[in-house]
Amino acid sequence: MKDDRSPVPSPQADNDTPAPLVALGSQVLAEAGQGDMVWGHLAVRDPAGRGVWMKSAGWGLEEITPERVLLVSWTGELLEGTGKIHLEHHIHTGIMRARPDVNVSVHTHSPVVNAFSALGEPLRAISHDAVVFAEHGLPRFTATSNLVRTPELGRALAADLGEARACLMPGHGLAAVGHDIAHAVMYAILLERACQTLLTALATGGPRHWTSHQECLEKDAVVWADSQIDAGWRYWRRRVEARIGS
Repeated sequence: MKDDRSPVPSPQADNDTPAPLVALGSQVLAEAGQGDMVWGHLAVRDPAGRGVWMKSAGWGLEEITPERVLLVSWTGELLEGTGKIHLEHHIHTGIMRARPDVNVSVHTHSPVVNAFSALGEPLRAISHDAVVFAEHGLPRFTATSNLVRTPELGRALAADLGEARACLMPGHGLAAVGHDIAHAVMYAILLERACQTLLTALATGGPRHWTSHQECLEKDAVVWADSQIDAGWRYWRRRVEARIGS
């Protein structure tokens, strides 16, 4: 396993520094409807390899500013910032230790994703949103539905996630990852949208048609090319900027 305490490249949208990125990503998740009062969080890998940047506990996603972002070490110590560290920082440190390709990770408590994951159904591709998960599948975290509050549970989540872009956390929400903030946040949004569409179909008798695996792979390369992920991210960013008057 790569030693994630050494500096690694962390390409990010618009070359922003970590604290503003965490704030912006949090605001976008809130704008997309994935807030849960003061719970849920997004983390950005520290470019110098010291740990992860994430929001301070006790604040809603829509309340996050750069001043409410902390640098948390790989072992859970507060290195920079003022505030309380989320108990579930192990989600992000566990994933980023296991995945050197991941620079941003997201955990939200999406009710739609929870409802879908409780059914035990596969994610059928009946919309464009679902095809983004075809290449590596959509795994399920099986160790617990409780808080990921230990390094062991963080490692277990990372193991179940594997090489995938997102993971269901039944009874708890979702985890999504990306090499930059645009991909991680968009994967979280797309997962919720895909689950919502399939839940609608299941509620009316279940889907009879869905995109084949091979066509999903072909569609993903076109529909969710990097340029399209970036276009979606910039759309949500504009919505946040309009809301807060930036």
